[in-house]
Order: sequence, then structure tokens, then C-alpha cells
Amino acid sequence: MYSAVRSILFRLSAERAHEWTLAALGLVPAAAGWFGPRVQASERLAQTVLGLSFPHPIGLAAGLDKNGVAIPAWYRMGFSFAEIGTVTPRPQPGNPKPRLFRLIEDEALINRMGFNNDGARAVARRLARVRQAGTGGILGINIGKNKDTPNDSAHEDYRAALDELAPLADYVTINVSSPNTPGLRDLQSESFILELLQAVEPIRARYRLPVWIKVAPDLPNDEIARIVEALAASPFREHLGLICTNTTVRRPPLSGPYRGEAGGLSGRPLAARSTEVVRIAAQAAQGRMPIMASGGVFSPQDAYEKIRSGASLVQIYTALIYRGPTVVGDLVRGLDALLARDGFRSIADAVGVDVRD
Repeated sequence: MYSAVRSILFRLSAERAHEWTLAALGLVPAAAGWFGPRVQASERLAQTVLGLSFPHPIGLAAGLDKNGVAIPAWYRMGFSFAEIGTVTPRPQPGNPKPRLFRLIEDEALINRMGFNNDGARAVARRLARVRQAGTGGILGINIGKNKDTPNDSAHEDYRAALDELAPLADYVTINVSSPNTPGLRDLQSESFILELLQAVEPIRARYRLPVWIKVAPDLPNDEIARIVEALAASPFREHLGLICTNTTVRRPPLSGPYRGEAGGLSGRPLAARSTEVVRIAAQAAQGRMPIMASGGVFSPQDAYEKIRSGASLVQIYTALIYRGPTVVGDLVRGLDALLARDGFRSIADAVGVDVRD
């Protein structure tokens, strides 16, 4: 069924199709469950990470539902958790259109959206209604700074966004790695991240929220290791995790007319580098901090490789665009089969096994 829907959506511009899909899922969340059987995870896939119980490790990455307009639909698809955002303190329109491009031959996307969102207050009002009705799964909120906020005041934006959204989140992600906000990636230093964690700690502690830091795949390997080592040794480590990775500005060989567009590249071409960053982070963390993988996951084997490399949880986005809602169930069932094949009684036993070996 999705192949027919996709053929229609792919006749539209990527952003128009995105907007129409979100609007439809927001109006009729049940439509998300029409494309395949209900996702039922085996006990082998269940785990607790940073105090939250995940029935399976597959979640929705931030960026698809920036404003939280279709949250119930993501759980109808079978995701065990969904991350909305990036949300900034004040609303902003993002970068000029066009700003989202399909690279169909590569099963990839390029985006330069620029944190377009309704702002923390409006998103918080929407989430309050969702929370009242019940979400059906774990909800993460990804926060960032406004484009016109200078970097030396960035901590004020993160604190303001968190103050609005913390009561409505199960976890929060701090985004310092989008390539589409000028200067944002300059904040990816251990010193700034630790200062930022200290600045938001009173709010985080009030709601006992786990915090994830999302890093770019384009950082040098030794810098990734330094950041992880600093975070894993910090007083925040008991409630802290790392998401590997955001989109990349690197350009491996690509196909199609949009391959030269500026922005962050996601999808299959990011898979190998994302897994490499997971492995680097896992080796540096030495079990002191959990890792969430994001980037190029299309098949159960892709997810399994990231888990064996050190990831406890796995997010998808681009695969959902190309494969449709059934990809969630395919990943869950296929991952369970791979764990059983290799004799793992639980997913936790498989996390980082290749790094340990």
C-alpha cells in the first residue's frame, strides 16, 4: 500500500509532501496503523536506559515532526519512542525554500531547514493536550538555540526552551550539531557542553529528566573521544547519553540532480560513518554512558550493527520516507531474529559486543 502512496507523494516537492503527510497523520493518527500488522516486540528487545523502559530499541529521530503535530501516529506505527523538534525558545521560519531534497537513487535526503518551528511556548501547549490524552510511548524533545542568538548567550536559549518543555518530556536532547544554523556546531566542545549542562541542571533535576547530547558525524575522531570522555567522567553522567549522529555536510559520491545542494545529508550514505562514531563513542565511554544511534538505518542488519557497535537505542527518519510505516515492524522483528540467531537472551547483552571483543 505504501508504494502507491509514495508514488503520489514523490510527485510533490519533498517539503510539500512532508507537510501533507504530517497534516494527515495529525488529523487521523489511526492511518499510521493501516499499512501493516501491529508491532509486537518480544521480551528479548526490552531494556531500561537512563531510567526509562523501552519495549524495543527503535524510535523516531528528531526533525520529522518538529512541532509535535502527529505524536499519536508515531506510536500507532510501532515506535517505542519518538523525538520531536528541534524546538527553539522563540518561533522562527527557518531557511528560505526550497530546503529539503530527495536523492532517490541513494535513499538519502539533504535538508537545510534551519530549525523552523512554532517556538517552545506553542509546542508546549500542543504537547500538554497530547499528554492529557496519553501518548502511548516515550516522548523526547529536541531543543536548540534561535538563529539570531549569539553563541555566547546560547545557554540562555537552551535553558528557556527547557523551562517551557521539561514538564512534558520523558527525555530531552540538546542539539549542538545541526549544520543548518550558522555557528551552532562551534558549540561542540567539552567545555561548552559541560557549562550548558550545569546551566540547565536545576530545571533538569526538578523533573528528573535524562539528557542526550547529539553530535555531528563530521567531528574528528579524537575530538569525539575527548567529548565522550569528558561527559562520561562528569557529575552529570548518571542521567546523560549521547546520540550519534546528526546529518553530515560531507559528500560521498551521490546520484541525482540534487546531490550538490547545501545542507545536512541523511540516509544510506551516512550509515558507515554513523556506525564508526558509535564505535568511537562506545570505546571512550567504557559503559559509563549510553549511546543512541541515528543515521542510515534501513534494515534489521543495519540496526544490529549499530547495537553491536555500542548503541542501546536506534532512531530512524529517512528510512521511513523511503520504506513507509512497515519499516518499524520489519526492524523490530528482524532485530529480534538476529539476536536469537546469535544466542543473545536480551538486547542488553548484545550492546557493544563488537567493541568489547
